[in-house]
Amino acid sequence: MEKRNVVIGILSVFLAGMAYPLHAERLAKPTTRPILTITGKITHTTDGERALFDMDMLKALPQGEIRTSTPWYEGPVVFSGPLASALFEKVGATGKSILAIALNDYSVRIPLDDFKKYPVVFATEVNGKRLSIREKGPIFVIYPFDESPETKNETYFQRCIWQLTSIDVQ
Repeated sequence: MEKRNVVIGILSVFLAGMAYPLHAERLAKPTTRPILTITGKITHTTDGERALFDMDMLKALPQGEIRTSTPWYEGPVVFSGPLASALFEKVGATGKSILAIALNDYSVRIPLDDFKKYPVVFATEVNGKRLSIREKGPIFVIYPFDESPETKNETYFQRCIWQLTSIDVQ
């Protein structure tokens, strides 16, 4: 009888622990003005339920570079910035898609699988020059159009949101 009570006690403690939501792990907080906010289904945050990133934090992530033609620039240009896959790994994204939102409230839904399938860059620079808000910055989502011709269509062009400021992982 005593053994049974011990087993029940251990099982009760284990199940009670599972009833509490997992607490998000903390990321370092931005030291300058944040330019990107990520919310939703993430397990790593900077404060509460969101992850804030300043430019230095984005530059500290694994970087990518894409030389490609786009509908928005004449001829091929070089986009550079953090790899989207690295950013979503950093925040522990667990959803199926993201809702990306720009400064002007334009929004677009992008499947998270895109960031596994393609080396999408959250461009902060074009041709080595930092993107200003006037030039589609501070962040411009870019696919490798020339490298992956199947992305050269309206569906993927619409996913290339510029002036990106927030992401909700869903």
